[in-house]
Amino acid sequence: MAIIAPSLLASNFLELGAESRMLNQSVADWFHLDVMDGVFVPNISFGLPVIEQIRTATTKICDVHLMIENPGNYAEAFKKAGADILTVHQEACPHLHRNLQQIKSLGMKPGVALNPSTPVSVLVDVLQDIEVVCLMSVNPGFGGQSFIPWTLEKIKTLKAMIQSRGLSTLIEIDGGVTLENAKEILLAGADVLVAGSTVFKSSDPIATIAALKAL
Repeated sequence: MAIIAPSLLASNFLELGAESRMLNQSVADWFHLDVMDGVFVPNISFGLPVIEQIRTATTKICDVHLMIENPGNYAEAFKKAGADILTVHQEACPHLHRNLQQIKSLGMKPGVALNPSTPVSVLVDVLQDIEVVCLMSVNPGFGGQSFIPWTLEKIKTLKAMIQSRGLSTLIEIDGGVTLENAKEILLAGADVLVAGSTVFKSSDPIATIAALKAL
């Protein structure tokens, strides 16, 4: 069964407490928290103080996605803020193996995100050190974008890499996930669905999360 990780980037920031309570009442598995620095991506979202508060509002897994330069400088701070999974971008980490070891040593699960133009083959030498691979199915920086269809082929390629090596690495899809395309994404081999606008712009978010989970 798929892991559902609603992205709070699409939530109502004036009502983060209420949005967190809604997710707690739903069958959502993870809270997906997007951190943007305005340098690595052309947008700024939220950071450590917000994640600290969200951590106090839920016992569910906090899946923190760093879309920032020099993520290693902040790994310890995000651990203290409450991250369970810390995902860094391969494109921002010239010493990716070092970053993964740092995250693991701090007691978090290491994740790696890949931009749409980055092939999954770049992970061949570190795949065994990664708990979650987040394939960006839109260009990172803004919510509400349309799913890039070629991502389905990337999922299949990555799944074959994982299975051929007997690994348990999860494949997470972030961007443009809807009720209409989620099943196809899961059939391609994805394990985790990040859904922002689909959940938070829905007239009944709890029902939408349940529908995604039922797929």
